[in-house]
Amino acid sequence: MLLSWAVPKGPSFDPSIKRLAIQVEDHPLEYAKFEGVIPEGQYGAGTVMVWDIGTWVPEQEDVTDALKEGELKFTLRGKKLRGSWVLVRSRGYGRDAGKSWLLIKHRDQYASKEDITVAQPRSALTGRLLADIAREQGGDVARAGKGDAPGSALLRSKGRGA
Repeated sequence: MLLSWAVPKGPSFDPSIKRLAIQVEDHPLEYAKFEGVIPEGQYGAGTVMVWDIGTWVPEQEDVTDALKEGELKFTLRGKKLRGSWVLVRSRGYGRDAGKSWLLIKHRDQYASKEDITVAQPRSALTGRLLADIAREQGGDVARAGKGDAPGSALLRSKGRGA
């Protein structure tokens, strides 16, 4: 399974910036390579892009306990996201209470002020923008194109050693 969080403004390499990360349902491994349009009315409706791909290594021995405690430290080895990060549970509000986390970059050699969502907006798998995927598969191009600016990213990870 893929542990999954939606990060509406995308991740930041700046350790002083905390980004909202909403925990979403875990996904089957096959979803790691899915790009396309999910029809309206279905869960996750809209245009889907694999913005980054790679592996993660927990920095704590017991991931289940870390998630229960509300603080998961990990290292990313992606095409775009690298280095040490932490997910910290926050209070959240409304329907997202209990699923709200903050994604924070640790200070390491990969930390920077660069806005990675602007610098590298294309799919890690196909090089397409969200609008390209929508156009090719009959989706809402205008709506998808809004995500090509600093926008939504879905963190997907395969887990240790995958």
